[in-house]
Amino acid sequence: LQKIFIFLHVTACVVIGKTLMILFPNAMKRYILKQGEKSRMNENPKFSYDNWGPTFFSFKYLLFVLKVKWKRLEDEAHEGCPAPNTPVVTCNGEVRHLFDFMQDNRPLILNFGSCT
Repeated sequence: LQKIFIFLHVTACVVIGKTLMILFPNAMKRYILKQGEKSRMNENPKFSYDNWGPTFFSFKYLLFVLKVKWKRLEDEAHEGCPAPNTPVVTCNGEVRHLFDFMQDNRPLILNFGSCT
């Protein structure tokens, strides 16, 4: 049900965005550039709006956003609910899943930190 809601929401946003790009190309370019400032996308002088701007609201854009949003559904943890079996990368670069590290009835403890 959540995936259907996300699909409908993202599809509606893409249709509206694409329509606005056709009707008001200059205004949408300014809007997209403003969004690019937030992500610091347009700080790279070798990566101009012409490289990435027209891809907004395309079919590939729709598929990418759906994939990301649906994947995030699997990674959410809520109190009192089972933990998600998210993929993790070992120190050797091997991709495993969290539940691969569970042993019998022993609790699995995750420790997040960094050494610099």
